[in-house]
Amino acid sequence: MTALVPRPSAELSTDRHDPRDDWPEEARTLADHLAEFYGDRDPLPTIAGGWVARQKSRHTRRAYVRTFKAWEEYARKSKIHPLQAKLPLADAYAKHLAKTPTRNGKPPAETTQAQALAAAGSFYTYAARLQAVDTDPFAAVNRPYVDPDYSPTEGMLPEETAKLIQTARDWAPRSYALVTFLYLLGPRIDEVLALDASQIGYDRGHTTLPLTLKGGKKKPVPVPPLALDALRAYLGDRVDGPLFVTDSGRRWTQPEVWKHLRVLARRAGIPQATSIKPHTLRHQFITDNLADNVPLERVQDAVGHTNPRTTQRYNRRRRMLDDHPAYGLSAKLAAKLGAVDEKES
Repeated sequence: MTALVPRPSAELSTDRHDPRDDWPEEARTLADHLAEFYGDRDPLPTIAGGWVARQKSRHTRRAYVRTFKAWEEYARKSKIHPLQAKLPLADAYAKHLAKTPTRNGKPPAETTQAQALAAAGSFYTYAARLQAVDTDPFAAVNRPYVDPDYSPTEGMLPEETAKLIQTARDWAPRSYALVTFLYLLGPRIDEVLALDASQIGYDRGHTTLPLTLKGGKKKPVPVPPLALDALRAYLGDRVDGPLFVTDSGRRWTQPEVWKHLRVLARRAGIPQATSIKPHTLRHQFITDNLADNVPLERVQDAVGHTNPRTTQRYNRRRRMLDDHPAYGLSAKLAAKLGAVDEKES
C-alpha cells in the first residue's frame, strides 16, 4: 500500500517545492486540521487535502470539508482511524446523520443525508486510487430515498417577495442590492458572494457579471435595470474588492447572509422568516417565471440546471399546494356546516 506521508521539515530541501502549497485554501485548511489529531507522518491529512483540492468549485470544496470533518470526528470518537473504517461503522454513521438535528433543530433532509454519504464515498474512491484503502466502506450503505420531483424549499407569494424586497430597500443599499440580485437572476448564494466589483462587464448593451456555476463553469449573466440601479447605489465609486462586503471591508459570508435575510424576513412579516434562506429567492425566480409561462428551457438555462426535471420540480411543488383537492373539500364542508348553523339558529 502506498502511503503519502509528508516528510519531516528537517528533511525538506530549501530548494524543493511542496506541491501542497498549490492547493486551494480549503484543502490546506482541512489538512492542517487533520494534522492536529493525526500528526505529520499519518497519510490521512495529505490524502484528504488532495481529495478536496481536486474539486473544481469552491462551493464543492467547502461542502466536502464540512461533511468530511463530521465523518472524521465520528470515526475518531469511535476509536477507529478513517482509513481503517469498514461497513458497520459507515452504516452506524448513516443512522447517526439521520437523527442529528441541524441548525433549525430538525433532522436533516434526505437530500442532505444523501449528499453527506456521497461525499464520504467520493473520499474513499480517491483514497482507493492511491491504494490507501482496499474498499469504500460507504459503497454498500443504504441511501435515503430522495424524490426527484420534490423540493423542500418553502416558497413565497408574489406579494410576500415584493414585501421582502421593499424591506431590504428600506434597510440598507447593500441589503437591497443583494435581495434584488438573488430574486431577479436566481443564482446560488455562493456564486454571488464569490464575485468581485471589478468583474462587472459590458456585452452588446448588457451590463454583465460572470457567475461560476457548479463544476467551475463560467457563465455571464445580464444584470437587469432594477438590480443594476440597486448595485450602483450600493457600490458608489467602488470598482474593486469583493462585490458584497461587510462594514470592515471583507467578503460577506454565507452564514452572515442567511442571518441577515432572516432579520429582513421577520421585519417584512414573512411567515417562514425563521427558515428562509437565500435559496428561497432562487426558488421564487424559477416558480414565478414558470407561472408567467416563460419556456422551461429558458428558465433551466438561466439557473444552470443540466436536467429540466430539476427545474420543473419547483413548479410541481407549487401546483401540488395550489391545486390540492383538500381546498375543494374544505369549501364544501364549510358551506354545509354553515347551513347547519343557520338551521339551528
